[in-house]
Parts: sequence; C-alpha cells; structure tokens
Amino acid sequence: MTSAISAHWVVRTGLATAASMALVGLTACKQASGGSESAAAGEPPPAQVSTAQVQLHPVQQWDSFNGRIAAKESVDIRPRVGGYIDSVSFSEGQAVRKGQVLFTIDARPYKATLASAQAQLQRAKAAQALAKTQDRRARDLLVDRAISAEEADNRAGTLAQTSAEVMAAEAAVAAAQLDLGFTEVRSPITGVAGRAVLTAGNLAQANQSVLSTVVSQNPVYVYFDADEQSLLRSRQQAVTGKNEAKSAGGSRGAGAAQVRIGLANEEGFPHTGQVGFTDNRLDPQTGTLTVRATLANDRGLFTPGMFARVQMQGRNDFQAVLIDDKAVLTDQDRKYAYVVGEGGRAERRELKLGRVFEGRRIVEAGLQAGDQLVVAGMQRIYYPGMPLAPKPQAEAGQPVAALSEEEPAAAPGQ
Repeated sequence: MTSAISAHWVVRTGLATAASMALVGLTACKQASGGSESAAAGEPPPAQVSTAQVQLHPVQQWDSFNGRIAAKESVDIRPRVGGYIDSVSFSEGQAVRKGQVLFTIDARPYKATLASAQAQLQRAKAAQALAKTQDRRARDLLVDRAISAEEADNRAGTLAQTSAEVMAAEAAVAAAQLDLGFTEVRSPITGVAGRAVLTAGNLAQANQSVLSTVVSQNPVYVYFDADEQSLLRSRQQAVTGKNEAKSAGGSRGAGAAQVRIGLANEEGFPHTGQVGFTDNRLDPQTGTLTVRATLANDRGLFTPGMFARVQMQGRNDFQAVLIDDKAVLTDQDRKYAYVVGEGGRAERRELKLGRVFEGRRIVEAGLQAGDQLVVAGMQRIYYPGMPLAPKPQAEAGQPVAALSEEEPAAAPGQ
C-alpha cells in the first residue's frame, strides 16, 4: 500500500513539473515575439516644435561707451577795463550773437581820458609843426652861412623829438579809444548766454570779475573714454575705409570713425557724428583713451553737460549668423541649441556666442546657414536624438509665436 501511494505521488509531481515548464516556455515565446512592439511603444512621440532657417546677415560691429556732451566753444565773459556796471543788455539763457553787447560799464572816466589824450596829441602836433618850420629855415640859412651848423643840428633834433612825441600821443589816443570801447562788453562767440553774475551797480574789476558765460551750441562735442581693444578696431576700420575711398577716387577725409549717439530718454542711437580727436596718451591705470566726436546740433537737442550713450564703429561689415536669444539653452557654463538633424531628430549644437546686434545674438560658431533651428518648444525635447515634428515659422533671429502647451503632440509616424 505504501509503495502504491509513493508511485502515485511521483506521477502527480512529474505532471506538475511538466506543466510548469510548459507555462514558462509559453511565456518566453510571448516575450520574444512582442519585444519589438514593446521597444516601439517605449519611444516618445515626436516633439512638436517651431523651427526657423538659419541665414547669414550683414553685420556692422559697434562698441558702446558712456559720454558727455560738451560745447565746442565756452567763454567766461570778463571785462577788460574796470568800473561800475551801467546796464545788462541780454536775456539770461538766451542766444546771443558774436559781437553783441552784453554789459555796459560806466564810460565817463574813459571818455575823459580819451579827451585828455587827444589834447596831448594836438599839443604834440603843434610843436611838431613849429619844429618843422624852424628846421626848414635853418637849412636855408645854413646854405648862406647865416646860421651855425650847431644851431641847425639843434633844430633838426627838436623836429625829431616832437615827431616822436606825436607818435606817443597818437598811441595814447588809441589806447584810450580801446579802453572806451571795452566799456561795452561784447560776446566773443555766438552761443547761449548764462546768468548775469554781476548786475547794474556792481563794481567789475578788469580781467578778473566773471560777468557771465557763453557757450556755443552748434556743433557740439561728445567726449568718451574708449578702451584699447575698441580703439584698435576703430582705427583699423578707419584705415580700411580711407584706403577704399582713395581707390574709389574719394577724398582723403573718407574713412573717419563714425559714432552714433543716443540721449538718456531716447531709444537706440538716432544721431550720428564723426571722431575728430583722440588724446595723445593712453591712461595706463584705466587702459582707456579720451576720444572726442563732433555732432551737429541744428535742432538744439544737445545741451553741454548732458549724458550721452555712444557707439563707435568697430569693424567693417561682415556676414554673421543672427538668432534670437530665446533659442539658446544653458548647460552649466555651456551654451547650446537644438537643430533638426538627420531623420527629423533633435541634434544638439554647442554654440560660441558673440555680441548682440540690433536685438539679435551673433553666433560665431555652432550654426551654419541652412540649419533648421528649434526656436520654440525646446522644453519638449528630453534628449538629443529625440524625434521631432517641426513646424517652420519665421527666419532664425526673428520673433516667433510660442507653442501652446495645450497643443497635443504629434502621434508617431505623423
């Protein structure tokens, strides 16, 4: 009985083991047959992105600086003669002409001095006339030996002395006339007058008292400090432009460095000028050189002392790739972007970025003309090589409409 039970248990155990092995084999076959489907199902659907074609654009490099507006001419008005001020003949803060009377100093003492000098001149002329007559008579008498040679010489000396006195009197009259004319203090330049420091009734000391100031308005200067590298680029560009102008039969002045000016309340740099002066020494402490540009001020927009934003021409025109900064991604200290690669898959490109030009970023390396740059939807790209569903939009570097987050991603194969 015991042996029969043992044989029965062995048979049942063998059947169970065979069934288990068959089940494992069936499962293995199913896994082998459906492996490819699982792999396909594991890849995400193509990411829906916006792309733009990369193109080359002509670029003119400009270097930016901070500067100050300054008057081309600025004069402190000082009297050349002393005296009490009689009147102020200009409106403070208004334009004045060259030669216009600004202040009048009491002229009565100088008129009296002039009258005295003129009287001395008349006296000297009368003495000269008498000396001439006596000298002529002495020469006639000397011919007939009716006068001694010594007397004739004395009369000739008297004539020379009186002639010198006439010249001295004439110089005194001229000086008195100058002093009288200086009682009218005139503007030496055309410009805008400042406030009257001294008014009527105050004493003005000759060559010391500052009565007012006058500054010219058109043109004006713009002073700024340029760094060494920017200055070298500008000079190279100026030499190149001058050579091109000469080869084209232009004037020697062609090729002067250009500057663009913007005021504190202005967008961009709407005004242009030319560099006319650079200092003769580079400051070794700051590594900068003072540069002066001349700027027309026909509309009176610029006032001396104003802050100005300055851009100086740095390089000749060159072709460069321009993109929108929104298409640039950051990985620690590296900059990169995605383009549509072979098979419509995301390809990562490491970028070397340059300056901003007219709101767009210059790409010095990493992109080429013709690349399809991903400009929107980059957050949907999880890894390089991911399939993409590109939607062409604007040219690279131009603003594009962002993709809607609710927009469904394209299904595989679409």
